[in-house]
Amino acid sequence: MSPYADLTLSGATMETKREADPLFTPQAFPARVADYTSGHDAALGLISPIFADLSGLPPLIIQAGTHEVLLDVAVTLDITPGVPHVFQAYYPILDEAAAALDRAGQLLSAHLASAEHVTA
Repeated sequence: MSPYADLTLSGATMETKREADPLFTPQAFPARVADYTSGHDAALGLISPIFADLSGLPPLIIQAGTHEVLLDVAVTLDITPGVPHVFQAYYPILDEAAAALDRAGQLLSAHLASAEHVTA
């Protein structure tokens, strides 16, 4: 859910979504990046998955809102308009969140069903 996949902070949405994101500002990230990287290069794939070779991983679903600074990710995204970072947490009161969780569950169910056919 709304992954922090590029700790280099190089994505364009760090600027283009700065006014729309109600939770994060680009200024808040550098200190957290330093905490997480502990002096290592933020562009390393083990630190910023956007730069990693992710071949061999199971199917991934990334869900994000159009109003967040963490939007730049080079994968197929499930974008929900007009919602903030980790909007899925509000599923009891936000129809968009419940629908997004349903889509994630459907993806997981389909993957598990196809994996059962392979191992059977």
